[in-house]
Amino acid sequence: MRKIRVLVVDDSAAIRRMLTDILSADPQIEVVGSAPDATIALAKLSQAAPDVVTLDVEMPGVNGLELLAKIRQVAPKLPVIMFSSLTQRAAATTLEALALGATDYVTKPAATGSREASIEQVRAQLLPKIRVLGNALPSNTAPGAARPASPPQPMRLARARTECIDVVAIGASTGGPNALSTLFQEIPATFPVPILIVQHMPPMFTRLLAERLSATCSLHFEEACDGAVLAPGTVWIAPGDFHMRMIREGGKLKVALDRGPPENSCRPAVDVLFRSVAATIGAGSLAVVLTGMGQDGLRGCEAVQAAGGQIIVQDEGTSVVWGMPGFVARAGMAEKILPLAGIAGEVMQRMTRRKIGSGAPLPNGEYHVS
Repeated sequence: MRKIRVLVVDDSAAIRRMLTDILSADPQIEVVGSAPDATIALAKLSQAAPDVVTLDVEMPGVNGLELLAKIRQVAPKLPVIMFSSLTQRAAATTLEALALGATDYVTKPAATGSREASIEQVRAQLLPKIRVLGNALPSNTAPGAARPASPPQPMRLARARTECIDVVAIGASTGGPNALSTLFQEIPATFPVPILIVQHMPPMFTRLLAERLSATCSLHFEEACDGAVLAPGTVWIAPGDFHMRMIREGGKLKVALDRGPPENSCRPAVDVLFRSVAATIGAGSLAVVLTGMGQDGLRGCEAVQAAGGQIIVQDEGTSVVWGMPGFVARAGMAEKILPLAGIAGEVMQRMTRRKIGSGAPLPNGEYHVS
């Protein structure tokens, strides 16, 4: 099997060595070069023909964003994984890089207490992404762009439900920030029910994502806080390192946060949110699974389906990685498998089934469910 060829770009010699050692130890990966700056990186890009590039967010001179733009000029179809510190500045730059065409990101280790722990933290984040991205994209296809789907496979679609929707729950991972931005460009401020999102991201990143989406979309986005009362017009994003659940308390729907064990190696986990929505709302729940690596959301969709709720997933052609939505689709739980551009319209169409009743928003803005 051909190895995945990786170019490592970082101004720190220690980080370049650490990444090279981690990647070279994997039998599926070959490090074909490393570079401390933009000039050398661009030269090695043409010489080494990598399948994936890891790129430091913050570098002196030509920074990560500027180098990303130059890479996209000469290699618009090449997966680029940003390597980011857990700082507000680096998080903001990473989100900007994703908007400008970076494929994914990993975070540099914080104070882990030992070099071995730092290495293991990076290895656990980076290797799965390189394996998937290095093997997923055909050589003539740009990351995030519509791609020819795999050869048609028999796929059973779930029977469409007709119950009125009281809550929308969304799960996303790799490619999710851009997918969410695209989706919510088409959702109006008058959207009649609460929306909750789990996007796999670390602390600080989720708050900045909420701010970024609020600035560009009609709805208001908040990083969720424990005890928040759900109401239409606001979208709650699970904070990094916290599971987010929906609960019913005193006749109101609220957010509950906890730091329970990771599920699918994730905290927050989509499965946790979806299960809680199914248990609280039942047939009034709509689960939407967007682009993402792994299978987080699959078990949660099982709970949604068992409760009589509705499920929509993003299609393979518009997903950066058809992992999360693909698992749900292949399990036959999706009622619709749609390109990203068609999901908002489908969600809005399902909102027209709502009837004024126990699930309707109250005049004071609170949201009660009997």
